[in-house]
Amino acid sequence: MAKRIITKRIGDILLERGIVNRQELEQALAQQKERGGLLGQVLVEMGAVTEEEVALALTAQYGFPYLPLESYEIDDAIARLVPEQVARQYVLIPIDQIGNALSVAMADPSNLQAVEDIELLTSCIVQTFVSTPSDIRKAIGRCYPSASAGPAPASGPSPSEPRP
Repeated sequence: MAKRIITKRIGDILLERGIVNRQELEQALAQQKERGGLLGQVLVEMGAVTEEEVALALTAQYGFPYLPLESYEIDDAIARLVPEQVARQYVLIPIDQIGNALSVAMADPSNLQAVEDIELLTSCIVQTFVSTPSDIRKAIGRCYPSASAGPAPASGPSPSEPRP
């Protein structure tokens, strides 16, 4: 995967776009320094920005396209090229495959370890799209079988039903 050159920090992009003010940015940076985590997520938790505003700023920062997943049809077989726990860990989901190119929607396109892991798992070249964490988690919920669902019920009458 080619390394992207970052020319602006996400806080600066949000500030330039008028999405946050200097005070909100400084408060978020202080919280990030104290607690760790991603600045965009801290700003979302503060209520200063929406997930979509952060995703759009990430597209400006990294040059990856933004893809809202709410109405995007994802083939379950393609999603399952990546194990569910890996998808949940990295907040990403495979969305399409053409040859050995795998398109992946990610909440954090700066996570090169995630991209490398997906490339090793799938033997594909990853093409990155940016999506919101909420959209990705919902897509994961739609594409992977629920661990709590248990086995499918057997067909036929239940033991308490009389047989015809």
